Amino acid sequence: MLLLQFYQIRNISLCLSGIIIAFLSGCNTEHEKAVRPPNILFAIADDVSYPHMGAYGAKWIKTPAFDSVVSEGLLFENAYTPNAKCAPSRAIILTGRNSWQLEEAGNHYPNFPKKFKTFVETLEDNNYHVGYTAKGWAPGRTEGGPRKLTGEKYSKRRLESPTSGIASIDYAANFEAFMQDRQKDEPFCFWYGSYEPHRSYEYGTGNRLGGKKLSEIDKVFGFWPDNDTIRNDVLDYAFEIEHFDTHLGRMLATLARLGELDNTIVIVTADNGMPFPRIKGQAYEYANHLPLAIMWKDGIKHPGRKIEDFVSFADFAPTILEIAGIDQAASGMQPIQGKSMLPLFINEDYQPFRDHILIGKERHDVGRPADVGYPIRGIVKGDFLYVKNFKTDRWPAGNPETGYLNCDGSPTKTSILNLNRGGQTKYWDLNFGKRPDEEFYNIKDDPECLINLAGDEKYEKALSAMNKQMFEELEEQEDPRVLGRGDFFDKAEYMDPSTVHFYERYLSGELSESDAGWVNATDFEKPDQ
Repeated sequence: MLLLQFYQIRNISLCLSGIIIAFLSGCNTEHEKAVRPPNILFAIADDVSYPHMGAYGAKWIKTPAFDSVVSEGLLFENAYTPNAKCAPSRAIILTGRNSWQLEEAGNHYPNFPKKFKTFVETLEDNNYHVGYTAKGWAPGRTEGGPRKLTGEKYSKRRLESPTSGIASIDYAANFEAFMQDRQKDEPFCFWYGSYEPHRSYEYGTGNRLGGKKLSEIDKVFGFWPDNDTIRNDVLDYAFEIEHFDTHLGRMLATLARLGELDNTIVIVTADNGMPFPRIKGQAYEYANHLPLAIMWKDGIKHPGRKIEDFVSFADFAPTILEIAGIDQAASGMQPIQGKSMLPLFINEDYQPFRDHILIGKERHDVGRPADVGYPIRGIVKGDFLYVKNFKTDRWPAGNPETGYLNCDGSPTKTSILNLNRGGQTKYWDLNFGKRPDEEFYNIKDDPECLINLAGDEKYEKALSAMNKQMFEELEEQEDPRVLGRGDFFDKAEYMDPSTVHFYERYLSGELSESDAGWVNATDFEKPDQ
């Protein structure tokens, strides 16, 4: 296939490659156009768990745009971010490296090191028109001053927000503005980073504006109580996912109108799991396992397939660089840990791509003494998840007295905390309580990770094998945590001066509950509890 031959050429400029192939194949002008470098539309929602898209069977969430990408492309059943928080997950996407290989950028709200170049910056160096709307890489700062990690910002065009919780940015209109600035036939890469369904939500909008019923939710996760408050909270989350999807649909329509849809790789995913207790910022199944659909009409063979292979967010950068014909070694990027997904695009029988994923976290949000994190490493392989908790004396979701700041404020969070105050401790234990040194779950039978199999003799051999594999690979990847230098992550500068050292400043009276804007005042516990 002419197009695929083009993508296999290495160390030759894109223009020269296309000319040579067209000449050898006796191609006309139309064929030369067909081998233009592909465009990229990277659409990333803010906080969505697998399987919360229509194509995965979530009937209470309507996502026709996502579903159309699936029907014309590929649906990934096992896509994982190695780190389930905004800044580190997005850093992984942009660099192709795991978060423990990114120095300060392995944390949340970090100083992004100058040495790590992004695939978007690399595309711009190779004559791509690049830009983004709303949320690019965030939150954090870049070492040495501002950088365009995801390109030029396009967020000026606005709309009337349907709710107080939804951003007033007209994402799709800003994409059109980006396309208007593009030169004729210039390849482009656009990062659509919506702010939805990130907190906060306008309570009851899923029901009131979305026309959704509490009974439509087939199942409330077992680590939350099943009540109307939480069902309303989940429907509000669904309503905001649909807002993201609506703008995706408008962007796809723009591409079709401009005649660019066939030659555009459309990648649709999220940065981490839903902003609810025991999910976002943690290391369980619904924290790291995320939706992913990819469409590329000119390049994907046999569309409509489901991909069961494990895919890491570190795979996006090498995939994009390969199909853009850019040599990684000559790109100026640091060595990439991920691998190109191109074989999955062009060969429906390609096996195996990957059979496991490494996950982990360091410091996410503040609220513990000295702003330390909650270090975890884990491995997902086959039907099992193994988790190693390195500092079990620490609170996994943040300290009680400072509001469990590694968990967004929400009706669900407050409901669980109120039950605990009333003596019902079950859900508090699952969501906020301290954890054992090791956890082991059968995520096929127990995707909610409720039954810890660590210590069960039946699973001792499997646990040991996954532990060994995980530590060996982390050593090869020079992970500071497993090499005895993990305190580096705790001591790295936290780049939000308003909440740095929140624990000490709160207990001294300098800061109050209102200074932690992403949690509710009712989430805070008295220091003696």
